[in-house]
Amino acid sequence: MTDRRDPPTPRSNPDAPEPASTQTPRTMSRSSTAGGGSQTDVVLRGIKRMITGGQLGPGARLPIEKDLAIEFGVSRGSLREGVRALCIMGVLETRQGDGTYVTSLDSDLLLAPMSFMVDLQAPGEQHHLHAVRRVLESEAAARAALTISEEDLDEAARILDRVEPLVLTEGTIDHEAVMDADLAFHRIIGHASGNSALAALIDALGSRTVRARMWLAMQREAQVRTAYREHVTILRALQARDPDRARLLMGAHLLAIEDSVHHAPEIGLDPDQ
Repeated sequence: MTDRRDPPTPRSNPDAPEPASTQTPRTMSRSSTAGGGSQTDVVLRGIKRMITGGQLGPGARLPIEKDLAIEFGVSRGSLREGVRALCIMGVLETRQGDGTYVTSLDSDLLLAPMSFMVDLQAPGEQHHLHAVRRVLESEAAARAALTISEEDLDEAARILDRVEPLVLTEGTIDHEAVMDADLAFHRIIGHASGNSALAALIDALGSRTVRARMWLAMQREAQVRTAYREHVTILRALQARDPDRARLLMGAHLLAIEDSVHHAPEIGLDPDQ
């Protein structure tokens, strides 16, 4: 009599990966975490995909915490850490009692953390920031010459008119008022460039180099008057809609400041003190 037995069942390989169809979000999350990165990184990448993929847009409310944690396959604690990080980055904002929302995603918000990086620069590296500012603002001035509105031109002229008696007086110069006017003048040109990212970068760099420029103005008041006259010539180039002239004048104006700050230690002065 023939011994008829069923063929043995093949032993499964415990190390074999799960079929893609049976992998859950939690399983995929563990795989990505094991491959490098924490659960918080999973949250950052997940929300980024939701925004870039169109699931979430500016002003949209995030799904409730429980559902989002399940979708990403992470703990609620890791989800909260990721959300906090994105809030610091200007991507999300929490509203007390109302949930978490995507911000407007404007360049001003998204590039704001760069100011923190700028603040951490060592004193000896400040001239590098001035060099970056010069490159960006020179191009912004050229673009602004083609796109600036009459209203912005009038406002820039009013700023220079207000500061003229402060700068050209023979008495003590109000350096704080002059610096405020300087920032306002450059901010108008940055925004008039028509490039919001460029304007945000310029604003961040300009506001973070005030300390060194204030020091320079207080040490060399003649340079304050020179800077004012350079602003006037830059404004005239903008009014003439001459991009090449505006670019060159802005570059020369900022190069003089950059050189003065860079060479300050050579004359025994420290703008960071």
